[in-house]
Amino acid sequence: MAKDSHRVLILGGYGFFGRIIAEGLARVPGLDLLVAGRDANKATALAYQLGLRAENARALDAGDPRLASVLRKLGVNTLIHTAGPFQGQQYHVARACIEARTHYLDLADGRAFVTGIGTLDAPARAAGVCVISGVSSLPALTSAVVDLHLPYFKRIESIAIGISSGAKLPGIATVRGVMGYCGKPFQVWENGAWVQTYGWLDRRTFEFPKPIGARLLGRCDVPDLTLLPARYPGVRAVSFHAGFASETGHKLVEWLATQVRSGRVKSAAPYAGALYRVGRWLESMLPDRGAMFVRMQGTNDDDRPRTLNWQLLAYDNHGPHIPCGPAIALTRKIASGKPPEPGARPCMGMLTVKEILEPLQGLSLRELAPAVPTYVSS
Repeated sequence: MAKDSHRVLILGGYGFFGRIIAEGLARVPGLDLLVAGRDANKATALAYQLGLRAENARALDAGDPRLASVLRKLGVNTLIHTAGPFQGQQYHVARACIEARTHYLDLADGRAFVTGIGTLDAPARAAGVCVISGVSSLPALTSAVVDLHLPYFKRIESIAIGISSGAKLPGIATVRGVMGYCGKPFQVWENGAWVQTYGWLDRRTFEFPKPIGARLLGRCDVPDLTLLPARYPGVRAVSFHAGFASETGHKLVEWLATQVRSGRVKSAAPYAGALYRVGRWLESMLPDRGAMFVRMQGTNDDDRPRTLNWQLLAYDNHGPHIPCGPAIALTRKIASGKPPEPGARPCMGMLTVKEILEPLQGLSLRELAPAVPTYVSS
């Protein structure tokens, strides 16, 4: 490692999202990349594929009690944690990073995990490192979209978010995570109060631009449901729905959710492996297009209703790259000597939409920015 280089370790580096991030960081000037995971052979194979050397691959387990000392020995400046699922996971990796004085980022989508990261704020500040959770589509990109459009509202009253995938499935860990709350109750902010809903139920149909078209979406338990009402005081409703390229697949998951809700099935989590295998088998038969939207509603300075819709369309199965944009962008920022302030918190207010999408240039993505006025009336 060069004396002035910034060493980054990707934990779960040869996994689904880890591999995409590794590809995005492998040739960044001044950055020394380590690919790490439990399987040394897989880590080494990816290192070679990226044009790196065998010494850039490491066998490392997220649960290793010696993790902090390993990070110190390797001289890791920033660790990116992609080894999910994060639902139910504890903060062992983040605590080890604080002990080793290593910056920590993760792609967590578990609501409790991301919203609870602030419990590590005091030790992170004392160590002089940033510990940032949810450096992904949620809440990094979603909050950046809302932040960008806040000036066009006098008051923002509701935020609705939705994601529909293309044919390519994420890793099995992600599938296990989302199936864990299938049919299970959780709280959402509606009409200025917390109400109960159920995972993968409350079906909605969202009409994306062609050739994507209409997609079925269901309720999902994500960090934004807690974070956005707190970040934007006065907002009376925040919702998140997600769905699949296959309408049949969506209805199957929805049916499982009804079985869990009724008590006939204890949990849908045991079915994650089978669903993943079937999804992989069907990939070549399904559309390679996915999309996400953020719909903001409120009033303008004249107290007239205003609705702004931001969308990001993905083609050629490039949708799974989107969650990796924030991690690549924030790592580059840290390596360039511009890290966030020390402390532990969710990834909001650290990156702009432009910064998040910049590492994804060259992919088959199309941003549809809402038509907004060129000025805000006073």
